Amino acid sequence: MIRRLILWALVAAIAAPAAAQQWPDAPPAQSKPKPKAKAKAPPDDVEELTPAQIQRAQEADPRSGSDMPQAVKRPSSKATAQPRQIDCRGAFARDSSHIRLAQIFGPDNVTFTDVEGSDNTKIQASVLFPRDPARRLEMLWRNTASRSGTQVIAINGKSAWAGPRGVKLGAQLPAVEKLNGKPFKLTAFGADGSTAADWQEGALLKLQGDCKMGMRFIADPRAPQEARAELAASKELLSSDANVRALRPTVAEILIGY
Repeated sequence: MIRRLILWALVAAIAAPAAAQQWPDAPPAQSKPKPKAKAKAPPDDVEELTPAQIQRAQEADPRSGSDMPQAVKRPSSKATAQPRQIDCRGAFARDSSHIRLAQIFGPDNVTFTDVEGSDNTKIQASVLFPRDPARRLEMLWRNTASRSGTQVIAINGKSAWAGPRGVKLGAQLPAVEKLNGKPFKLTAFGADGSTAADWQEGALLKLQGDCKMGMRFIADPRAPQEARAELAASKELLSSDANVRALRPTVAEILIGY
């Protein structure tokens, strides 16, 4: 009802000047000016509202809120912690640096420290979200002194980051083959698993940003031991091989480099 009164008042305010222009006043019948007519009192069911009353009415009327844009309630950062994807641009471009990471993700979320290298060695790298295993990401630089020039981006451990084409840790071998669009070659399954050796001109070979992606696969612990021993002696394997599929391999590490 209050909104309707306001609308009526606005319409009346617009229509009154128009009516005065369409109908000019008739010439006076007497020499003496006519006394001005008293303004008619508004009907009993119409109440004149002051601007302050209108504002309070709009705030009190629950229907008025439905016509106005509503503020979007932002969920907490914990609730929106979704897997991030590396697309070899911006923070993950060839010319990135530790400074760029700090600018994009915040200086408190980036540290330069030692990480695990090959053969139980330690190497220095910039680590994103070092205290959050699900968001942790390691970046190695071509110029360690200036911490610049992306060399390798490593997704490992319990990280929820996704590499190019959306591949993530834990992805099964058939799913990776599907992303590639065709079977690809693997190295022999040793103690540390097997690595993708050749994408065979598949979709995972040519990536946006001109980066390259490698993966390490591990066999399902419940896979037969004899099947593992047989594949450990092989020099080259194909992802579509039935013996390889029998190990039910999954992605254990993703490396993106330039």
